[in-house]
Amino acid sequence: MLAAMPQPPSATARDEPVIRDESVIRDRGDACPGALRLHTADDGFLARVRIPAGLLTARQASVLGLAADRFGDGHLELTSRGNVQLRGLADGCGAELAELLAEAGLLPAPGHERVRNIVATPTSGILDADRPHVVPWVRELDSLLCASTQATALSGRFLFAVDDGLGDVAALDPDVTVLGRPRGRALVRLGGAADAVDVAGPDAPRAALLAAEYFLDAADEAGTRAWRVSELPAEHALGAEEFAVRLNADGIAATRVPDVAWPYAPPLRPWGPGTGDRTPLCVLLPLGRLTSGQWRVLVEVADRGDGELRITPWRSVVLPGASTRRPIDGYARLEAAGLVVAPDGPWESVTACTGRPGCAKALSDVRADARALVHEARGRLPVHWSGCERRCGHPRGTAWVDIVATPEGYRLDGRAVPGDELAGAVADARSQARVSEVAVKK
Repeated sequence: MLAAMPQPPSATARDEPVIRDESVIRDRGDACPGALRLHTADDGFLARVRIPAGLLTARQASVLGLAADRFGDGHLELTSRGNVQLRGLADGCGAELAELLAEAGLLPAPGHERVRNIVATPTSGILDADRPHVVPWVRELDSLLCASTQATALSGRFLFAVDDGLGDVAALDPDVTVLGRPRGRALVRLGGAADAVDVAGPDAPRAALLAAEYFLDAADEAGTRAWRVSELPAEHALGAEEFAVRLNADGIAATRVPDVAWPYAPPLRPWGPGTGDRTPLCVLLPLGRLTSGQWRVLVEVADRGDGELRITPWRSVVLPGASTRRPIDGYARLEAAGLVVAPDGPWESVTACTGRPGCAKALSDVRADARALVHEARGRLPVHWSGCERRCGHPRGTAWVDIVATPEGYRLDGRAVPGDELAGAVADARSQARVSEVAVKK
């Protein structure tokens, strides 16, 4: 058994969005939006651009800003999987958008664009040299995914996590987790299993792909059109022992490791510059939404540094080598643009779904309400504002306060709260224990 590691606070395991129906027998395909399959929303069409591990060059990021202005409403949204959404797209712009993204290298395999769902430790290779640098693993896994014909059958909701051993993205309910270990090793976990399979680090990307193909085989046998590992019927559940056998048969030396003590790290917080002219920054985007002008400031600060951006699953952006003093004072420019570059601010751990007017299902403009109360409703726990019972974009891997719009107003952790008492009630809830499963199901 591995040495004991810090564990996450108790949290309800839910996919995005929350689904009440326990059945996983489906009579339809996955309608998850992509960059080629646009989603119809009340504010126009929506495109979701998959960005494996959130890794962007400054040029690619510039193209996303250009797309927001040319085809959309001039805003960019970050998702809870480190992807980028463009909203308010005009009807008929799909082909031009796809061409622009492809030229920037953001659509390397059109047939696979919705299955490139990979999150990774955003500080890997930046803050702790003792842990494996997993960015090369991510790039190899993405290449293998894009070359696999079978992988095109994966749902747009199926999630890979490549964790450098910190335990941050391993806590996000992935379907396949790669966890870096000392001495060049890695663990590969199937769903939320307690056990895992040990492989050599260089074999981890291929093992992750084979794990996904193992899931697809099991889903085909079950005939239930499962989208996630957790949705497989018990009689078709994946097992680490059988997975190890499959890996060994494919030339990857693998051993089952029982009772793994999985590490846990809380969501990344914003931080400012260290010493020197070029230092890492973590920049928080309030509610994960920013204008193309704010985005251009972010891109410029990255471009005048090492030219790299890493979008995190917590709606922030890590700049591994930002220009923080010379040639430009990036820290000051980001702060002046309204982006958060220091910890303990009111926007930390505050998230919301799209709400009105963009979503037809929403009962309230939750973003406006969150902004109105952000300074009064501060607290330790994350809080998520939802326009309906689906709770799209809610936090994962941590405890959180649950605010859901109703026809009468808002329900907080399962109980109705008058509007004039909401700020105080949210602040109190954020200082208490986690939202309960019972509250969510009410």
